[in-house]
Amino acid sequence: MTTQRHVPPLVVAGLVLGVGLGGFVDGIVLHQILQWHHMLTSGPYPPTSLENLKINTLWDGLFHAATWVVTAIGLSLLWSASRNPSGPWSTRVLVGSLIAGWGLFNLVEGTIDHYILGIHHVRENVPSVALWDLAFLAFSLVLLAIGQY
Repeated sequence: MTTQRHVPPLVVAGLVLGVGLGGFVDGIVLHQILQWHHMLTSGPYPPTSLENLKINTLWDGLFHAATWVVTAIGLSLLWSASRNPSGPWSTRVLVGSLIAGWGLFNLVEGTIDHYILGIHHVRENVPSVALWDLAFLAFSLVLLAIGQY
């Protein structure tokens, strides 16, 4: 006999919102402010020409558009959760879910983009690219652990 665990609506909303906001942190901090990488810098479009930078900027913009959509869905779920008195409603649960969602985003994005597709790495043009990618995944696991409610 299998028991099914009910995930409270506030937790689902927080996780989805955390995924979207985690994507914004990645895109804004790593792509734009620090300029450590763009979406396709390890793939066929290294930032060695203006044309390649334009292509990467387009893909960065598409990435931001996708994170905006996920964030909007998370806000919609949060609104619905606020109108549903059946689940827990606490700052601790919401913040924990947001942090876990950020960790989930990092873990999935880091695994897919850095290792499976190899389209970019956390830090480009450094001697220890793999170390930076592993540190990013370790940080993801720390966020997931902190976010447990």
